[in-house]
Amino acid sequence: MSGDHGPGTGTDLPSLRGELLDAWFRHLGLQRGLSGHTVRAYVGDLEDLLDFLGVGAGEAEPIGPALASLDLADLRAWLAGMSGAGRSRATMARRSAAIRAFSTWAQRCGLLHSDVAARLRSPRVDNRLPTVLTAEQAAVLLSAASARASQAPPAERPLAARDLALLEILYATGMRVSELAGLDLGDVDSGRRTIRVLGKGDKERAVPYGAPAARALERWLDQRPALVGPRTGAALFLGARGGRVDTRAIREVVHRATAAAGVPDLGPHGLRHSAATHVLSGGADLRSVQELLGHSSLATTQRYTHVSAERLRAVYEQAFPRA
Repeated sequence: MSGDHGPGTGTDLPSLRGELLDAWFRHLGLQRGLSGHTVRAYVGDLEDLLDFLGVGAGEAEPIGPALASLDLADLRAWLAGMSGAGRSRATMARRSAAIRAFSTWAQRCGLLHSDVAARLRSPRVDNRLPTVLTAEQAAVLLSAASARASQAPPAERPLAARDLALLEILYATGMRVSELAGLDLGDVDSGRRTIRVLGKGDKERAVPYGAPAARALERWLDQRPALVGPRTGAALFLGARGGRVDTRAIREVVHRATAAAGVPDLGPHGLRHSAATHVLSGGADLRSVQELLGHSSLATTQRYTHVSAERLRAVYEQAFPRA
């Protein structure tokens, strides 16, 4: 067995759950060269499948017999359970891709007798855009967050300032929540008002931000020392315990802020879509928006054009005498 295909041959195949996850992690990162974000997602997907199957529940429980019995029906039942739990089609499609990759790898390694996921179909991704805010609603959201940061009692000021900066930067740049969480202090060029972002596939891009975001970021950096701890490192945004803020905490910030402002509920991805929609509606070309968002394909960016087309129709019907 070639070293290109798996953890090794014969006697050094992973026999415990932890060993399997470690070997899968190394394969994805070192041999396939996937981004850290994708590696973590794919490892988490395999963990979820193992949980569903009850494989390796005990620390010393060998995984071989249970894994060898894996079949296509198990995988379809796993996906059906996610669908019943309300998981998005995009999540299910990614998990299908992860397990197809795992199945191919495991078969080559000798962990599976056949590539059981070869015929596993991914759910069609729903290409409808999520809820987006109007420009007026976005202004209300950010105004409410600014008021909270200004009126917060001393003990709450650091987190209130952080929350405002998170919202302003998300909306100003349209970056992904994982990209926002991964920012370091050195990524910010305050003189040029740009941020260096490490996107999918470890591709870097520089995104601009405006004056309101700059003021919110400056306010947060003034308050940041109050949250600095031994695990802080170079992270730009911190959690309540001093470590790098995680994506779950950012999602909670956005949901809380929309509820407090009385605007439609959405998450960081909805705020990203709102930013892109507003930039396009303001007259930006698709290529510029593609660069701003870090899309590898222009076709992905083109999904936003229907929103601008709807706005154009509304203006046309209001202004044209023969509409």
